Amino acid sequence: MKTKSVFFGSLLLILLLFNSCAPSYYEESPAGFLWGIWHGFIIFFSTLGKLFGFDVLISAEHNSGWSYWLGYLIGLSMALGGGSKAASRKKH
Repeated sequence: MKTKSVFFGSLLLILLLFNSCAPSYYEESPAGFLWGIWHGFIIFFSTLGKLFGFDVLISAEHNSGWSYWLGYLIGLSMALGGGSKAASRKKH
C-alpha cells in the first residue's frame, strides 16, 4: 500500500513539474526551434495537464513559424519513439 502511494505521489509531482514548462497562452518573445523540441517532447505531460484542468497549451501560441514546428515535430518523434521500433526489428 505504501509503495502505491509513493508511486502516485511521485507521478503527480512529475506531472506538476513538467506542466510548469508547458506553454502558456501568450509569451513575450516567440518560441523558437529549441522550445519547439521541448514542447514536442513534453506533449504527454501537457495533454495530461490539460485533462486535469491546468491552464496549459499543447503548443506555443506565439511561435517563430516553421522553425518552431520543425522542432516540435522532432520533439514529438523523440517522445513517441521515432522510428526506433522499425529500426530494431530483426529481419529473418
